[in-house]
Amino acid sequence: MINTKENFYYNSPIGIFEFQIYENKLISLKPSEKIGLSSKENELSKKIRHQLDEYFSNKRKYFDIPILLKGTPFQKNVWEELKKIPYGKTSNYQEIANKINNKNAQRAVGNSCNKNPILIIIPCHRVIPKSAKLGGFAYNNKIKEFLLNLESRTC
Repeated sequence: MINTKENFYYNSPIGIFEFQIYENKLISLKPSEKIGLSSKENELSKKIRHQLDEYFSNKRKYFDIPILLKGTPFQKNVWEELKKIPYGKTSNYQEIANKINNKNAQRAVGNSCNKNPILIIIPCHRVIPKSAKLGGFAYNNKIKEFLLNLESRTC
């Protein structure tokens, strides 16, 4: 059992990602400017790397990673709903607001997407504006576009 926060780095086709594990659960996965000092590999870090490799190789559509979400109850509700968006599909802020029974919360849904701590596994990149344009993305629109294109090639 891991009792302290541990940092790991993953070199993906779209750059370096840092992920953090706490209490044997993933708590963060986000882009990083550089590779830092990684903690000692463990079973969960190996599993995360393996599943990310499969995802970027078009061999994985669903993740089986234990996660620990830290955020407000509203944010957690949104993030849980995001996990239900099927691979290769998109949703919009209004649809997510409706699904969490808060039809006027599309802006708050967008803010929750912006605060998503676990990129890719909680697929905030699958949420786009009603206009069906790319929209914004907390980490870089090029990453969002890459992920959506990756998923559309394998559907």
